[in-house]
Amino acid sequence: MSHKPRSVMIAETRAKLVGAARHAFGTVGYAEASMDQFTAAAGLTRGALYHHFGDKKGLLEAVIAEIDAEMNVRLSAVSRSAADRWQGFVAECTAYIEMALEPEIQRIVLRDGPSVLGDPSTWPSQSECIRSLSAGLQRLAEDGVIVPVNPEAVARLLNGAMLQAALWIAHAQDPQATSEKAVGAFRALLDGLRAARRAPD
Repeated sequence: MSHKPRSVMIAETRAKLVGAARHAFGTVGYAEASMDQFTAAAGLTRGALYHHFGDKKGLLEAVIAEIDAEMNVRLSAVSRSAADRWQGFVAECTAYIEMALEPEIQRIVLRDGPSVLGDPSTWPSQSECIRSLSAGLQRLAEDGVIVPVNPEAVARLLNGAMLQAALWIAHAQDPQATSEKAVGAFRALLDGLRAARRAPD
């Protein structure tokens, strides 16, 4: 009988714990989620949790990282399906804001995440978001689609606006109405970046 490589067993253990914790955090919330319940659901012990993630907080970080990676895949698909680079940029940004309506993202990433892990703007994922926005803005500026700007500066401002919009939606009494307001306002901000288009001769 062949044994699985240790690396495979480690990956499987981590995946079981993250999956069980993600379900618990998404249904009852971080504060109410019991480590004993989701380690039992994964068929593992608290010792495995402590070994791989340190504590419950470390497990929340792993769950958020997994959700964030899935969000990035979805956002990339939104951008690629657009008619042109500008529309793709706008669609990707507004899709991120609209994801704040999804219960799992709303509860785990935008409510429990900040209360447990602190200011989301300091999370590692934000650095990658800013890098991606900067690259997109750089290409749009080079193509003459937007006015000449410092890509990093604008990326940081847009990232902050998107994050605050998502947090606003997640904590609003009427998330759907708030999302519509936020997306409308954000689109207006983006329109201000557009380069003046000359009328056809």
